[in-house]
Amino acid sequence: MNDIAARPAGFPWASFAYLLGVVASLAGWILYPLPWFAPPLSDILFAAGFLVLAGVVAIDVSAIRTMRNAKTTIWPHQGASHLVTTGPFSFSRHPIYLANTMAMFGIGLISGIVWFFIFGLLAAFATQKLAVEPEERHMEARFGKKYRDYAKRVRRWI
Repeated sequence: MNDIAARPAGFPWASFAYLLGVVASLAGWILYPLPWFAPPLSDILFAAGFLVLAGVVAIDVSAIRTMRNAKTTIWPHQGASHLVTTGPFSFSRHPIYLANTMAMFGIGLISGIVWFFIFGLLAAFATQKLAVEPEERHMEARFGKKYRDYAKRVRRWI
C-alpha cells in the first residue's frame, strides 16, 4: 500500500487552521475592531449564533458517534479503516470541517466580531487545500470505486 492509501497527512492541518483563525479573529478585533449591527438586529444575530453552535454540537457528536460505530479513526491525520457514508456523512463528506466553519460563524454572530467570518472563510479554504484534498486522495486510494461512487452522491461540504 502506498503512503496516500496508508494515511492522508502527518499533521492535523484543519485543527491548526481553525485555531489560527480564532487567534487571528481575536487579534483583528483588538487591533482593528470592525462595525457590527445595532439592536435589535444584533440581538437577533446573537440568538442565531447560539442556534448555529447548537447545530455544530449536533453535527460533531453525530459524526464522532458514527465514526466510532464504524470502528474507524476520528483523527484526520490517521488512515481510515472503513468508509463511513451514514449519519452526517450522508449529507457532507466532511461534516466535522463543516461544523468547524459553522462554529467560527456562530462565534462571530454571538460576539459581533466580524473577523470571525473573514478568518472562518480563510480557515475553510486552508482546510480545503491542506486537509480535505489529501484526505479525499487517501480515501480514493484506500476505497477506490466505492469512494468515487460516494463522492458522486454526497457533496464535499454541504
